[in-house]
Amino acid sequence: MSKENKDRKGCRDVFHAYFVEDAEYDGNLEIPFIDQETELPERIISFSDSLRTNDFDQWVHFYEDDSNFERLWNRPSVYLPRLMKFKGVISPDFSLYRDMPLVMQAWNTYRNRATGHWLQSNGIHVIPNIRWSDRRSFEFCCLGVQEHSPIFIGSHGLIKIKEERRMFEAGLDYVVNTLHPSTILVYGATPKEIFGKYEDAGIDVIPFQSDISRAMKRGER
Repeated sequence: MSKENKDRKGCRDVFHAYFVEDAEYDGNLEIPFIDQETELPERIISFSDSLRTNDFDQWVHFYEDDSNFERLWNRPSVYLPRLMKFKGVISPDFSLYRDMPLVMQAWNTYRNRATGHWLQSNGIHVIPNIRWSDRRSFEFCCLGVQEHSPIFIGSHGLIKIKEERRMFEAGLDYVVNTLHPSTILVYGATPKEIFGKYEDAGIDVIPFQSDISRAMKRGER
């Protein structure tokens, strides 16, 4: 049995204790820290697409259905050699839904940071992805992220519907006021009416077009 399946006592490691063997923790929930990153991506590719490309001059993201990347959590050593070929990785975007029990939302935040920490411990550049649902998740959505670090967020699908947009803006305000990020990298649109005030405050906002938007534009040609 490999290290990823056993803990130090030889029992089955069902929560990946080896992911966080040397981690420092944040908050009462003990969310593992991801170290501050200085490298920034110029191009990104989804985890699914990263498995079938030879273009490694980009960063891997997880802004896709969870079912496409749960295999990384379940069998991390299988995918580690592949991920190590890329310029870097954005920590996994495990979903936080408003109707999901809060303990599951906290667990997915833990998995986000634990995976990111483990990838860093294996020499991979990692930028933390921050995901929130509603105000209940604000308490832990920033845990494990260093202040003044670059952060990645996803806006795709969250700013067209009024209620979704309202919660997105409230969460983004909380994140910025808590972490004071140097750079906000965004998977999706960055409308001026939402992101302009952060740019005016001196924060770099860098958008990356979503895979769906990019595919739609290709189809219009």
